[in-house]
Amino acid sequence: MNIQDILGMIGGLSLFLFGMSMMSGGLEKIAGNHLENILKKLTYNKWIAVGMGTIITALIQSSSAMTVMLVGFVNSGLMPLENAIWVVMGANIGTTITGQMLALDIGALSPLVAFMGVVMFVFLDNQKINCMGEIIGGFGILFMGLEIMSVSLMPLKDSSFFLFLLQWLSYPILAIFVGIIFTAIIQSSSASIGILQSLAKIGLVSLEKSAFIIFGFDIGTCMTAFLASLSGSRSGKQLALFHMILNIFGTMLFTCICLLTPFIEWVAMLTPNLIMTQIANMHTLFNIGTTLFALFFDKYLLQLVYKILPS
Repeated sequence: MNIQDILGMIGGLSLFLFGMSMMSGGLEKIAGNHLENILKKLTYNKWIAVGMGTIITALIQSSSAMTVMLVGFVNSGLMPLENAIWVVMGANIGTTITGQMLALDIGALSPLVAFMGVVMFVFLDNQKINCMGEIIGGFGILFMGLEIMSVSLMPLKDSSFFLFLLQWLSYPILAIFVGIIFTAIIQSSSASIGILQSLAKIGLVSLEKSAFIIFGFDIGTCMTAFLASLSGSRSGKQLALFHMILNIFGTMLFTCICLLTPFIEWVAMLTPNLIMTQIANMHTLFNIGTTLFALFFDKYLLQLVYKILPS
């Protein structure tokens, strides 16, 4: 890769993150304070709380933002820790919607979508239309960033050094570790999934390698909430710890499933020849499976949290 490709990669990632921020900002403006009120009132049943966490995170397009919000609620005493953990489980599912959207691969139409959104946001004098324009414009910019990243990554196909590094990702532990570090650095599992899908799109990574990297992404994304909890109460730290334990247990569970069963092949068979969709499906199935596991063992996971970090 030359300097132009590196700058293109950075620019594409910047557009991707900016588009995601625009989308979530527009959605939050439309929702107003309703999100907080809904979370406070409808989280006393675990199944409803998981559903709320899923829906709201899918809307605001960030599990990290959702978890940080919950840490704030728990710190201030507005929500019990036991209720917040259910919403965190839903947030893990809701964040997978980004990967599913990216799998649509509408790069050719993204400039038109972005233009329509910008016209609605800049030139029309109506607050609701402006917010809708912000959402649509962010959606288009997000895909433009993904397309630029894909083009900028193309030279890596001819890089013997990069291809040598990819061989090491055949080891599950190393692939998980790479996923953790990468997402902890850029602070967005959605952006990590987008980059992984871009690499898969140009044939640099397979689903077999991507699966374990995805598991690492979900551990790495816990870092945002962990950092947010450092200056808060003990309950906020316990929620951040629960989120990390939940994703570590999920990674251990699915790593064993993938190594002992043809699970990866089954996921690939759902959408043959559509590698971006396969990656999105793996991410979704991982988080749904982890959440179902945690719903039945949440008391034991909480006990572990209390042992590690007593109240």
